[in-house]
Amino acid sequence: MKSSIGKGSNLGLWLLTALVVGNMVGSGIFMLPRSLAQVAGPAGVLSAWLLTGAGVLMLALVFGNLAIRKPELSGGVQMYAKSLFRENSQSSTLAGYIVAWGYWAANVAGNVAILTTFVSYLSTFFPIMTSSANLFTIANYPVKVGSFISFLVCSALLWLTHSLILRGIEETGKMNFVATAAKVIGFLIFICFTLFAFEKSNMLPLIQPRLDSNGVHVGLLGQINNAAVTTLWAFVGIESAIMFSARAKNQKDVKRATVLGLIISVIIYIGITLLVMGSLNQHELVNADKPLVDALMKVVGPSASYVMAGFDLVSLAGTTIGWIFLSAEAPHQAAKQGLFPPVFGKANRKGVPVWALTITNSLSQLFIFSVISNTINNAFNFVMLVATLSYLVPYAVSAIYQLKLVISGETYENGKGRVTDGIIAALGTLYSLWVIKAGTSDMKTFLFGVGMLVVGLILYPFVRKRRDRVSSQQTHVNGVLREQG
Repeated sequence: MKSSIGKGSNLGLWLLTALVVGNMVGSGIFMLPRSLAQVAGPAGVLSAWLLTGAGVLMLALVFGNLAIRKPELSGGVQMYAKSLFRENSQSSTLAGYIVAWGYWAANVAGNVAILTTFVSYLSTFFPIMTSSANLFTIANYPVKVGSFISFLVCSALLWLTHSLILRGIEETGKMNFVATAAKVIGFLIFICFTLFAFEKSNMLPLIQPRLDSNGVHVGLLGQINNAAVTTLWAFVGIESAIMFSARAKNQKDVKRATVLGLIISVIIYIGITLLVMGSLNQHELVNADKPLVDALMKVVGPSASYVMAGFDLVSLAGTTIGWIFLSAEAPHQAAKQGLFPPVFGKANRKGVPVWALTITNSLSQLFIFSVISNTINNAFNFVMLVATLSYLVPYAVSAIYQLKLVISGETYENGKGRVTDGIIAALGTLYSLWVIKAGTSDMKTFLFGVGMLVVGLILYPFVRKRRDRVSSQQTHVNGVLREQG
């Protein structure tokens, strides 16, 4: 059942597709070429792209199938987690809460990766933002000039975006659409110039040595594992249409937008990555703060790179709007389903979840302090990894729920499509579990992810108590109605 939302907040196919493309093709396209080069050689990078593309396609089809077969489960991936168990049971509530919490925490961290990418490209126009000169010292820790300025810019962009989203749902969708169009124009400019500067020698040899944090040699399979987690960050956002399904004009548009958005994003990602790898040698790529701008600067010169940086900033601004919007929508829908405190469910007269937005951005502000304590590159890599792994839990749960439907036969009365959907769901589940295993091999990342879930479990008893009270009241009302009948 579609939720009650503000006037003018229904999203059509193209606005949903723009949200999917805008959210996926965001900070990843601008920073991933460098991040990938740090963990894998060209062969490892290309193999990871192919495996990730195939895996995410399975997840996209899962999301699309569920949107059509279970249109009543609109409002977020946590609904699929709840439906794995008996309705209104403690297991159902806990599963839905854990997935909603993990997804929200991932968004809070992921927003910082997008904001730091914006700052990195803004430094093209303001080189002082990369200054390593000491500004002042806090607890014997020196704060660099560039880090402090980056912190201020990230904070300003966060709260400016906050004020823009408060203008309304449809206005936010339109702004994201315009920014996505600017993004595509910028990519076309990049492709036109770098296509003719592609040097095959920059990608040779295909298999190159890489070392882990302990200085141990990493083979090709290990490089693919490491790169697979990184490439998945590029496709985080594939669920965007699902998260806004309660605001969709037509549930069929959710599947269409998901698959169409994935196809557009895959073409953009692989094409741009290959062109960057062909324009910069491996040493230049590993040390590039702004891979796309640096590649264009090498090919054309500073003037064209400034134009590219301008388009990139507009694009990243749109991505910021889309992701912060999504970050508030997730706990808002969870609250309306009784899985989050009721304050998150409140919206203003334009349908904007104002309290969810404010609390989400306040927590993102705390994460922004990582910009002061790290370089932009390190801050981006860390929050990207933590956020990506957090997203995998709801992805895996959604695929498992699709498997449950296939096995039970629910929604497959005539049996049509049951085998195909079963294969897709199984592959999507295996892919998600594989990437989780690959990403949690680093103990620091594993413990940080576990820590975020533990914090969520501390708050769960309050959610359960409220839900039990509501259920008790509903049972009482139903009993009175039966007596009157």
